Amino acid sequence: MSSYIQHNFSLPKLTGISEKTNEEHLKLYAGYVKNTNEILGSIKDLSIDPAKNAYVLGELSRRFAFEFNGMKNHEYYFHSFEGGHTEPNIESNLYKAIVQTWGSFDAWMESFILLAKTRGVGWAILYYDKDTNQLLNTWVDEQHLGHLNSCQYIVGIDMWEHAFVADYQPSGKADYIKDYFANLNWNHPESLFEKSL
Repeated sequence: MSSYIQHNFSLPKLTGISEKTNEEHLKLYAGYVKNTNEILGSIKDLSIDPAKNAYVLGELSRRFAFEFNGMKNHEYYFHSFEGGHTEPNIESNLYKAIVQTWGSFDAWMESFILLAKTRGVGWAILYYDKDTNQLLNTWVDEQHLGHLNSCQYIVGIDMWEHAFVADYQPSGKADYIKDYFANLNWNHPESLFEKSL
């Protein structure tokens, strides 16, 4: 069974988001990678006698989704900062699809920011559904409750308090969201969208 590797990210100095926050955040990501691999190993070992270990296997399988999606969400998140901020390319297929779906880029941004301000811990994510050729904003509780099956992740912002509270305080959620976009390298979501077409 193959193990998942822990990625190293080349993060520039970010607007608003401190190096200390990123350092602590990356430790959480490392934990998701470690736990994903450990759960897979435990499931393999316990599957030698599945009837005897049915309860534990069921609980580990449920936990696996949390750890795996925590790993993958953070990989998208940190990759989106690599290379430094760029403005969205108005000639890109992603930009055009956003405008087609929401009427304007600003209208999408407003709806996405409102979604990101949802109370609770989770992620605001822009997906692309290839089956219907449409973009969809959705909220994912925690790491794993609400992901849209078969849809491609395009843009995702971590709205767990660990992502922003040290730099912004709980009342600074709106400033954190603003700075997320001030740091986003749009080449990454544009590339994800292109690959999904």
